[in-house]
Amino acid sequence: MATSSISMNIGTTIRGYRLQKGMSQGDIEKKTGLLRCYLSRVENGHTVPSLETLQKIARALDLQLSEFFAEEAVSKEMTGLNLNEEEIRFLTQVQRYSAHLSESDRRLLLAMVRKFAQTSLS
Repeated sequence: MATSSISMNIGTTIRGYRLQKGMSQGDIEKKTGLLRCYLSRVENGHTVPSLETLQKIARALDLQLSEFFAEEAVSKEMTGLNLNEEEIRFLTQVQRYSAHLSESDRRLLLAMVRKFAQTSLS
């Protein structure tokens, strides 16, 4: 059940970006080598693409892979938190930035953010 939910979200996200950029599934097929029927299955939530395939689609759409997940993930994680708009915008930027970091750099960034958060609460 969870996989179906994820595939529907990623497929809908891909379709949204594709349409926003005025591209057809055929355009994506030409840029990636992925068959149009496969792209249709992904967009309709029948197939969950691998990260490698998502990367190909992201490149074809001139996007970073993290853009498929950023907004939705941040808004879900922040539900229930009492944050103002500026704090949400800052955390969204941190998440986008951290998607391009190595694992060790990501851990360092998280440690720094925690330290700043503790300092500001004191």
